[in-house]
Amino acid sequence: MLELYIGNKNYSSWSMRPWVLMRQTGIAFEEVKLRFDSFDSNSQFKQKASAISPVGKVPALVDGDLVVWDSLAIAEYLAERFPAKNLWPQDKKARARARSICSEMHSGFTALRSACPMNIEASLAQTGQLIWRDKPAVRADVARIEAMWCELLVQHGGPMLMGEFSIADAFFAPVAMRLHTYALPVSREVANYMERLSALPGVKAWIDDAKAENDFRDFEEPYRINPSGH
Repeated sequence: MLELYIGNKNYSSWSMRPWVLMRQTGIAFEEVKLRFDSFDSNSQFKQKASAISPVGKVPALVDGDLVVWDSLAIAEYLAERFPAKNLWPQDKKARARARSICSEMHSGFTALRSACPMNIEASLAQTGQLIWRDKPAVRADVARIEAMWCELLVQHGGPMLMGEFSIADAFFAPVAMRLHTYALPVSREVANYMERLSALPGVKAWIDDAKAENDFRDFEEPYRINPSGH
């Protein structure tokens, strides 16, 4: 049985990607959650994560004596391990395009990721309004996402970015979570895609788990105070 090591579902966007990919496509795995306490070298999270992978981060996939870390490497490994699942599009050009946008997500959109950390159970529309007003780099990131998603949805006819669900949708699922949490303005086409994506059983399962976690982590919350007062 494959083991997937993840962090808190409410906050860990990188963990969400392979988890959703595997859950949505029916790849059996055992989930192992490493609760965030801090990212200091002496934290329990860091010690446990470092015992699994050399980088001490999540996600990490364990397949027997093999450890694969980094979400994109995990996705590529799963695509090779389970070719019948068609995790990438079968068409060569579409596959290259899907890889390109996943790589762009992996290394880009830093303004959006920095200003709007994933926080699924929160509703931060007022914060989102200020971010939208004051951070042109965030507006530029969202404009690029809009253009990308709309072009792909038209080109492939939906309902997902490459037509059928693929690694590309799993990679952009946390982006949809951010856009929703901070109520950033998007077109009706993008909003409809976000609704379809969030309704997928694999994505909905992650969202439901994130909302049920009830594990407020101060260091992941730049915009809220712990409601318990602790």
